Amino acid sequence: MTKDQLQAEITELKMDYIRLQGDMEKLESNGHPTQVENAERRLAKMEEDLAELNKQLAEL
Repeated sequence: MTKDQLQAEITELKMDYIRLQGDMEKLESNGHPTQVENAERRLAKMEEDLAELNKQLAEL
């Protein structure tokens, strides 16, 4: 993967992360604990993916 591709993927992942955080806040305020837990797991996975992509970018 090229540097530009990695940066594009990182940017996309960050935007998805921010969107999911907003969705999670709405779910919390409307009392959907199961969906909040699922969103938290997805956020954790995104954080792992982001760390891996940043590692790959640093190695280029």
